[in-house]
Amino acid sequence: MKQKIIVLPKYRRGYHLITDLLSDALKNDLPQTGLVHFFIQHTSASIMVNENFDPTVREDLEAAFNDIVKEDMPYYRHTVEGSDDMPAHIKAAMIGTDITIPITNGQFNLGQWQGIFLCEFRNKASNRKIIATIIE
Repeated sequence: MKQKIIVLPKYRRGYHLITDLLSDALKNDLPQTGLVHFFIQHTSASIMVNENFDPTVREDLEAAFNDIVKEDMPYYRHTVEGSDDMPAHIKAAMIGTDITIPITNGQFNLGQWQGIFLCEFRNKASNRKIIATIIE
């Protein structure tokens, strides 16, 4: 088993395809067969697998989650970090902080239309860290 911390560049709010970035970061570490588990070390961002072909899917996800989890709700008490902070925590709780991907022939074995996404919920986010644990 191996473990590596991958520091992502800063991304604007939205859903960002990071499959190639993660693959490049692990290119010398992936076994022929195994699993890679990704865990994002943040409470206001998520990681997920979803449609990677049509970029409008990302726009629709952003619109849908913003409709489901609105900013500036009068019942939010956690507001000191801005109006996007508590909604970011809720969205992260809904989508989650980890995914596991099979490795086949030394590559991520995703479906034809699947990609790995950083879901950035903050308007002004910092660099995000993902722990990759590789199991052979």
